[in-house]
Amino acid sequence: MEFRKMRRGRQELSLEETEEILNRQTAGVLALSGDGGYPYAVPISYIYADGKLYFHCAKSGHKLDAIRRDPKASFCVIDQDQIVPEKFTTLYRSVIVFGQVQRIEDEKQKRSAIEKLGRKYGKGMPEERLTAEIDGTWKALEMLEMEIDHITGKQSIELVPPVIKK
Repeated sequence: MEFRKMRRGRQELSLEETEEILNRQTAGVLALSGDGGYPYAVPISYIYADGKLYFHCAKSGHKLDAIRRDPKASFCVIDQDQIVPEKFTTLYRSVIVFGQVQRIEDEKQKRSAIEKLGRKYGKGMPEERLTAEIDGTWKALEMLEMEIDHITGKQSIELVPPVIKK
């Protein structure tokens, strides 16, 4: 599939800037094809690593049912959202990712993914505490991996650096 080009190209962020946002932020919204054809969008924590997104979830539920039906998904992260009332605008910066989500079946890959997620959200926590937490929830835990097909970052025109003419 060919993805749309951004209509306002000057506002598009570089891949480097987009990845910085994914690395900096802690939550986004995962959108899937839910029950009865309704979109299912769920706020979720994540880790961006090795060019993929990783999420954790329970062994059953709406998310897994939707992924089994159709693995295509989008994921959105808001980096900045500052209202400027006097100008009737918002200074924003965000990322949208399109890709395919699947359960991680391999136990080593699953362990690696949850450890990365745990280190992100448990910064500074002793390694043995992280290990104990993972071990305690392991049987009830699923890890999801999103292979990225397309990624874009965008910012409001007011945040775009001016073009300097020579």
